[in-house]
Amino acid sequence: MAEKRRPEKVLVRRHSALTRITHWLNVLAISMLLMSGLQIFNAHPALYWGSASSFDQPWISMSMKEVADTPRGVTTLGPLTFDTTGLFGWSGAPGMQEKRGFPAWATIPSYRSLADGRRWHFFFAWFFVINGLVYLAWGLIGGHIRKDLWPTRDQLSPRHLLHEIATHARLKFPKGEEARRYNALQKLAYLAVILVLLPLMLLTGLTMSPGFDATVPQLLDLFGGRQSARSIHFISASLIVAFVVLHLVMVVVSGLWNNIRSMITGRYAIEVEGDEA
Repeated sequence: MAEKRRPEKVLVRRHSALTRITHWLNVLAISMLLMSGLQIFNAHPALYWGSASSFDQPWISMSMKEVADTPRGVTTLGPLTFDTTGLFGWSGAPGMQEKRGFPAWATIPSYRSLADGRRWHFFFAWFFVINGLVYLAWGLIGGHIRKDLWPTRDQLSPRHLLHEIATHARLKFPKGEEARRYNALQKLAYLAVILVLLPLMLLTGLTMSPGFDATVPQLLDLFGGRQSARSIHFISASLIVAFVVLHLVMVVVSGLWNNIRSMITGRYAIEVEGDEA
């Protein structure tokens, strides 16, 4: 009988134990940082550019305004104004609404407390920094960043990048040996977060500390003032949220269980050619 080939699924090693541990610790740290950061933002839900708060000229703000004797949540973004009642500016359960930037379910703690929000934020900031340094040191010493995350010259060619974008847009994902490695878009996205957004969040966070500014005043000049640093901090956090949302979507559409298993056990299933008599 003639032999014909069929694909078989084989489990291969994709993530080391340290990668998996630091990944899940980062999930915890970043979640707590974002939610406690929103609590801090709620103390003054507006952002500015420069070194001082020009209260009549924020580039984004969340507030409550009376419209026909009814409180409404209003969000402004530059010259644009949006009614965001129930989400930004004015939110809460019926009969318990209150004036606040982000709603209670999105902040830690859920009640309004700048002091407690700062305690949560600073604790998990150190937690995140230590975890990140462990990952970065291991990635550099063990070659994980160079071998697994650094794109090759061929991967950075315009033709290859356009091909990757087109295949992802059609929800077509690598199979076989190609699935063992990160593709160009994954590498660029991970490097942008690891080497750009997260360090930027750390530096702008430090710039908002008067004590640290007294020690390293150059950061204020680098970011154009404390209010600009606060704005860049918020924008960086928003970009990280966008990355996480896109990451979760890709995890689901490219194989939810396979991706979760690889980040828990380190094993990832790929299709290889097998023989059938």
